[in-house]
This record gives sequence, structure tokens and C-alpha cells, in this order.
Amino acid sequence: MRNNIAVLALSASQDLAKKIVSQLGIELTNSNVHHFADGEILVEINESVRGKDVFVVNSTSYPVTENLMEILVTADACKRASAHSITAVIPYFGYARQDRKASPRQPITAKLVADLLETAGVNRVVTIDLHAAQIQGFFNIPVDEMQALMLICHYIDNLHLDDICVVSPDHGGAKRARKMSEHFDCPLAIIDKRRPKPNVAEVTGIIGDVEGKSCILIDDMIDTGGTIVAGVDTLLEKGAKEVYIACTHGVLSAPASERLENSAAKEVIICDTIEIPEEKKFPKLHIVSVAELLAKTIESIEEDLPVTNVFQRYSL
Repeated sequence: MRNNIAVLALSASQDLAKKIVSQLGIELTNSNVHHFADGEILVEINESVRGKDVFVVNSTSYPVTENLMEILVTADACKRASAHSITAVIPYFGYARQDRKASPRQPITAKLVADLLETAGVNRVVTIDLHAAQIQGFFNIPVDEMQALMLICHYIDNLHLDDICVVSPDHGGAKRARKMSEHFDCPLAIIDKRRPKPNVAEVTGIIGDVEGKSCILIDDMIDTGGTIVAGVDTLLEKGAKEVYIACTHGVLSAPASERLENSAAKEVIICDTIEIPEEKKFPKLHIVSVAELLAKTIESIEEDLPVTNVFQRYSL
């Protein structure tokens, strides 16, 4: 099976791809990504992928458009090199927040990205914790949306917290928070907020009792960190004993790292779907790896086994 796999690591997911192939017991396929002075991208694959099942690993994180373009160019190169199949492993799927028209004359860019990937020759997409699950329906090819929640829960299990309350930072994340609360068999609370404009949120109250609780504030992503830090302050004002922040995707746009480090949160738990550069790391940060989850998913795809088995093993 492993002789027929080629795993390509692009610019945004080099470290994660190395962990994945280590789990699979293979080497990365030799390739180079060139960015020319005018922004043009060239991907060179330095060994044959003819007849192979190619897995292209790259999160479409900052710079989102460049990393997306790398996947498209690589898919085209693999298609023209007679690859048997091309799977885009996109741990963090950028543009997922543009999944609907929230006001007139807005694009649905998540659908556009789906069309671009298919046109480039991608036969399958593997991703983790889409911002909106219905994005799977934008594709006419298989999409495996894996979940990182259990990995986060297992780490929190080892913290041996008492009197836990799981908190969703908004109504949209209530389902995710409910799954976590069922795992810990604990109460659930929801922060009521409104968002007057992108990257700006105002907390208006909390639904649920958090007094004296060890609160776990769980979200799918942290971008600028303003919303989540405001949530921490509100929980402590309402009598929470301590607050832990957890999320799958650490987008960490400026000034998120500084905000999180200076916040009253006791610890920040983030998965490595997006590689966090050294300058953005801080003492409170703990990174949970999704490499084994993705490696098991790749194994199941390659062996024609139900990905459901992996999904059930790594879901709550």
C-alpha cells in the first residue's frame, strides 16, 4: 500500500506533513515550491507520481490565496504527470467563513474554492473541522471532514480539572460545545454576542451558570483573539473559577498571540492544523497534533476501508 502513496508537503504544512509520513512509515515525495518576484508560483515534483495516489498536504492559512494557489498548481502538475488520484489534505480550509450570502452582492467564496479544486484535478478532499459543515455539499467529489475535538478532550482529561463547565463563545458553536460537555458529563453555557462587523464582536451576556466552575471555552478557530479574550473576561466576571481556551485552528492574526498571552486564561490549547511560527508562540500555548488522525485517514482511503472507522475512533 505504502509504495503506491506519494505525499507532497507544500509551504504551509511542512512540519505536519513530516509527522504524517512518519506515522505512515514513508518518506515525503521530493518536490519544490518556487515563488517568483511577481507572485507567480511554480511547483516542481522531482520524482515520478505516475499511477500513484497523491496526497497534497497544505492548509489554506495565511497567506490564504497563495497557499490555495499552491494546491491548485500542484494538483495540475500531478494530473499532467499521470497520477492515479489526487487528494487535497487541507487541515484548515480557508474561505470557509464565506459559506453564504450574509448581505446582498456578497460572494460565496467557499463554493468558488470547491469549484477551483475540482477543476484543477483534485479527486477528494480531507479536512478538519470545517467552519460550516454544509461546505461539504459545495463539492461534487468526496469530502472527509474529520474532527479534532476528541484530541483536545484527551489532553484536557489529563489536566484532571474539577467542576467543569464547557462554554461556547456563540450560538453557532453550541453543537461542538455540547459534544464536549457530553464527554465530560458537565453543564454547558453559551456566550451571547453580536458581531457588528468582521473581526469585531461584542459580548452581551451568558446563558448558563458558570459560577465557581473550571470553564473550557471551545471554538473552531481563533483569528484575532478579540472575541475569545472578551469571553474569558466575561466568564471571570460571572464568577468562573478559571478559564481554559481551546480551538482546532490557530489562525492567530495580529495581535492574537499578545492578546491570548495577556489574557486571564490559564492555558490556550490549539491543534497544529495551522503551523504556528516561533514568533507567535507564547508560554500559555499548548499544541495538540492532528498528524495521527490524518495518517489514519490516509491509510483508510488508500486501503479502501471506511473512513467512518477513523471518524468514530477520533470523534465523541
